[in-house]
Amino acid sequence: MKALVVDDSAVMRKVLIGALARAGINEVDQAADGVEAVNACQAQNYDLVLMDWNMPNMLGIDAVKGIRAAGKTMPIIMVTTEAEKSRVIEALKAGANNYVIKPFEPTTIVAKIQEVLGITPQAG
Repeated sequence: MKALVVDDSAVMRKVLIGALARAGINEVDQAADGVEAVNACQAQNYDLVLMDWNMPNMLGIDAVKGIRAAGKTMPIIMVTTEAEKSRVIEALKAGANNYVIKPFEPTTIVAKIQEVLGITPQAG
């Protein structure tokens, strides 16, 4: 499986790559903003995208819309500090499959990744 991690923070990308590894996904590309994310998704296929909301050049929400407009159907999880219910609803309407609010527990993001990909959590 291959994932794309989109966040303007290199530290957060590293945290998310660690969470993906815990979920069994070790092939990961990175993007620092929405423009890079849309371009990456047009260039190749991903099994999952983890998308921040607040980034330079293009917001994550707009990147989600762009990815969906290009006909891409992979699961997208918003990973953001945007905690208002209206933001969650907006993201889901735009095409996000799930939503994680920062800061988060590593087990939370791993569970969401497994949930959207239909992966059965491994014991231990």
